[in-house]
Amino acid sequence: MTVRLVSLSFASLHPDELAPFWAHALGSHAESDSGDVVLVPDDGTGFHLIFTPTTVPKTGQNRIHFDLTTASLDDQTNTVASLLARGGRHVDIGQTPDEDHVVLADPEGNELCVLAPGSNFLAGCPRLGAVNCDGTHELGVFWSQALGWPLVWDHGEETAIQHPSGNGPKVTWSGTPLMPRWGHERLHFHVEPSPGLTAEAAAEQLLAIGARRLADDAACPGAHAFADADGNAYCLLAP
Repeated sequence: MTVRLVSLSFASLHPDELAPFWAHALGSHAESDSGDVVLVPDDGTGFHLIFTPTTVPKTGQNRIHFDLTTASLDDQTNTVASLLARGGRHVDIGQTPDEDHVVLADPEGNELCVLAPGSNFLAGCPRLGAVNCDGTHELGVFWSQALGWPLVWDHGEETAIQHPSGNGPKVTWSGTPLMPRWGHERLHFHVEPSPGLTAEAAAEQLLAIGARRLADDAACPGAHAFADADGNAYCLLAP
């Protein structure tokens, strides 16, 4: 393990308004931190969501979205209804009528899926069942090595990893073909060095498995910017 996943940074036009939507969706509680809003999980999810302000509007489909689990068909129906009541809306991203998940967008247009009950793949996961990412097989292997999370799914181009404890959500990559890029991504990973490693030692290990440095003006304050094996930006925080 080179780094640990601390949080997902979520760029938002109105963090104070968007964070409560996701706090309700995920069963988290919100805390303010120097202008950002942090969602702290109340279940087995081992990382936070940090809502940071941006003035750049969303222009295309996100390359990362969340899959929410449900315990029953009534839970799925009620979850969808409650998110719609809080400003969510139905969106079409190419799903077919016979699919049993419901695709929504939050009040700023960020996509999410409310899954039907009975998913064997996400059995035992909390409400945030999966962080569903666009990415190659190489990218899944990269993050498995970087985080020390085992590959719990490795079939064809598709990969998924989960914390070694077996708790918390899975992080998945759907393989090629990849989605188009629409400019600055709304979501990116925040990682910090594993215990005992300096930031520079962690950086060298990340570079050795396929990362590359980016200009630090592309990073969040106090962090160093890197790109992963597919060229997606993420931030390495100080220990």
